[in-house]
Amino acid sequence: MVPFKKGPDYIDAAWLSRAASSPCYNLDSFLMGPEQVVRSFSRHAPEGSIALIEGNRGIYDGVNSEGEFSTAELAKLLHTPVVLVVDCDKVTRTAAAMVMGCRNLDPEVDIRGVILSRVSGSRHAAVIRQAIEDYCHLPVFGTVPRIKDLPFTERHMGLIPPQEHVGIESALSRAEAIAEDYLDMEALIRVAESAPPWRVNAFPHFTSYDKPDHGPVTIGVIKDAAFQFYYHENMEALIDRGAKILEISALKEKYLPTVDVLYIGGGFPETQAKQLADNEGFRSSLRKAAEAGLPIYAECGGFMYLGESLTIGDKHYPMVGALPVVFGIEKRPQGHGYTTLSVDRENPFFPVGTRISGHEFHYCRIHTLREDDGHTAYRVLRGTGMDGQRDGLCRKNILAGFTHLHALGTPEWAEALIGKARQYRRAGQNKAACPPLKKGMQGDFEKEQQGQIPPDPPL
Repeated sequence: MVPFKKGPDYIDAAWLSRAASSPCYNLDSFLMGPEQVVRSFSRHAPEGSIALIEGNRGIYDGVNSEGEFSTAELAKLLHTPVVLVVDCDKVTRTAAAMVMGCRNLDPEVDIRGVILSRVSGSRHAAVIRQAIEDYCHLPVFGTVPRIKDLPFTERHMGLIPPQEHVGIESALSRAEAIAEDYLDMEALIRVAESAPPWRVNAFPHFTSYDKPDHGPVTIGVIKDAAFQFYYHENMEALIDRGAKILEISALKEKYLPTVDVLYIGGGFPETQAKQLADNEGFRSSLRKAAEAGLPIYAECGGFMYLGESLTIGDKHYPMVGALPVVFGIEKRPQGHGYTTLSVDRENPFFPVGTRISGHEFHYCRIHTLREDDGHTAYRVLRGTGMDGQRDGLCRKNILAGFTHLHALGTPEWAEALIGKARQYRRAGQNKAACPPLKKGMQGDFEKEQQGQIPPDPPL
């Protein structure tokens, strides 16, 4: 089985990856465009396999009243049958009305059945099941009761991700037991098998770029409990173009190893702030590399880490200090939703005139910014960014901002990282900036390309 996640979410995708022991790929037509959604699905859903796509929000919920970019639109694009999960808390026959409304709102959406969630008992479930079967003529594939002690706890941005969860395997075992106890798995598999034939080779795999004589460039990716928000497709885009991915931990490494470019994704630096601050050696080596001109691309949590400090409540934690900005964590989201950016100033990675579709979700805001020691590269057309108008702070060879982008929707991104890495290597700067690279270091993303999915180490 190959899991997919509709929408830009990282955390659900991480849990699906762990549950399936297979990378979970995001499908989002806002970020990627419909053609790239089809391309990605074609590439990652092997012939003869079952592809499970988890929707997001309500089935028709999109960015406007027409439901643009909704789960329903994705289902129609990929010709997939749909199973509705209905919240039955404090309703009975009304559940049938909700299902009927979903079925009739757009007859092109192929709704095949229903799973009832949060039922209060067998009698409650029987009444709802009968109403749905009588009025909607749809089968019910399972009834899941209210469960108070679920091992998937939440915090300010959703579920605690598996990278920080203390009992991953037991949580997944519990989820498996719930599915076996309350869902008709055989019927659900039959629904999947009844999907119309899919031309798996509708789009070819990406063609790897010729590797230069001096070997592939090394792209460092900071990936640990603090920085964990990476799309598998972003890594594939870099690997397809001949790059070597080197995973680095800002929590455990003593210094930044030799790399040609550094990529720092989003995550939860606020939950790991003390550990990040205490690792002074790594922060110092990264700051020196940045000053020496190391190309660095950072998103959201990575942006926060590159600043001077991070304030959480009444505590202040020193960060890398490569960017002239001080951050603080607030109690309410400071930016949440899809973003559209226009590149209107010079920067290390994107030509002026580039248009970027992305998303943001952060509780962080900027407390102070010294504009005399950096400039912004993006004009915000949609979203919040740094201040509602600008995003993408630049200094030396750094570009960092609150927006997350997807490589299939912004193909210039992978090209830019590879090009900048080659330029940096040709200049010989990487040898002066960082200590030597240890042998035998291979990232999980490259192992996943070879069919090896190592488990995350326990926290």
